Amino acid sequence: MTITILGGTGPQGRGLALRFAHAGVPVEIGSRDAERAVEIAAELTSKLPVGSAEISGRANSAAVTAAEEIVILAVPWSGHNATVKAIKEDLIGKILVDIVVPLKEGDPKKVDMPPEGSATEAAQALLGPDIPVIGAFHNISAHTLNDLNADINCDVLVCGDKLDPRKKVMALIEKIGVKAYNAGDAEAARCIEAITPILIRINISKAVPFSHAGIRIWPPGN
Repeated sequence: MTITILGGTGPQGRGLALRFAHAGVPVEIGSRDAERAVEIAAELTSKLPVGSAEISGRANSAAVTAAEEIVILAVPWSGHNATVKAIKEDLIGKILVDIVVPLKEGDPKKVDMPPEGSATEAAQALLGPDIPVIGAFHNISAHTLNDLNADINCDVLVCGDKLDPRKKVMALIEKIGVKAYNAGDAEAARCIEAITPILIRINISKAVPFSHAGIRIWPPGN
């Protein structure tokens, strides 16, 4: 099943492309600059072990069209709404996975939520009810994703207004060896997206002996 990652030339998008291709899922990288997408796809492919799935690059619209069903949006918050509007017609019949966090300009330790409540809800409002938007991957370090020798050290909280698309995205996430949890409808993204700046604050703090930490659901007795 080919998936598409828009913003696949950025750190988070690159890391997800590597992880999914390594897990055997073909990836199309989308960018406003098709040549840049092709260049990054070749660079990422050179980092993959033999037997991995293919990573290809195209302009955004063509990349969305190439996705079998799932398109991941990994652009900066500043380009979020414009990108969603530009690909709306291409997304008909597909699922948009929104991983964008509306970090405050000039201070990534805080969020600046849009009027809709979250980036996930903003995308759903722009696309309308017939194109499902699922929020996921908000709290994973790009550094960790890009290191194929490292285990992903967190779980993924998944939210969205339609249950079946949520389940499909959760199944996809678990292909890269990560536990996905159903966090409820799109309104839950307000809480999930807001975790990211807290993690950023902790990870850059001199008071802790680590960086790139994530969130994990820890059952009793473990």
